[in-house]
Amino acid sequence: MATVVSIHVAPEAGAPMREVQSVRVVPGKGLEGDRYFSGAGSFSQNPGSGREVTLIEVEALEALERELKLIIGKGESRRNIVTRGVALNHLVERDFTVGDVRLRGMRLCEPCQSLAKSTGQPGVLPGLIHRGGLRCEILSEGLIRAGDAVGFGE
Repeated sequence: MATVVSIHVAPEAGAPMREVQSVRVVPGKGLEGDRYFSGAGSFSQNPGSGREVTLIEVEALEALERELKLIIGKGESRRNIVTRGVALNHLVERDFTVGDVRLRGMRLCEPCQSLAKSTGQPGVLPGLIHRGGLRCEILSEGLIRAGDAVGFGE
């Protein structure tokens, strides 16, 4: 079963991500308490889709440790929602649910220099290419909780 492992938000660009057990999500805004919800994210001033919520597979972080001996905490990935049991790359241009909330996968969330800088591990960039997560738009308002199911095909 595909599930939410953990949820992370940061109040502003560069601030440490903090884990929360649940979060309210709002279309056009993002996750309440997160930097992009308040317009304080690194890319908030640049128009573009897919900045409302980001997801990453815990399996990608486990592979990074297994293959490259790089340990990146779930929150250190700078992604909002960590999942288990779902191939996020397959959800580009698809609608899906996280708990009762509908999301749309917009594009892959490839790793960038700011991730290497914040983790202090340059090897994280090649280690997460094509498995750095998924950028999504929020289609319905609601609450996402740790442990929620991730669903497809609706």
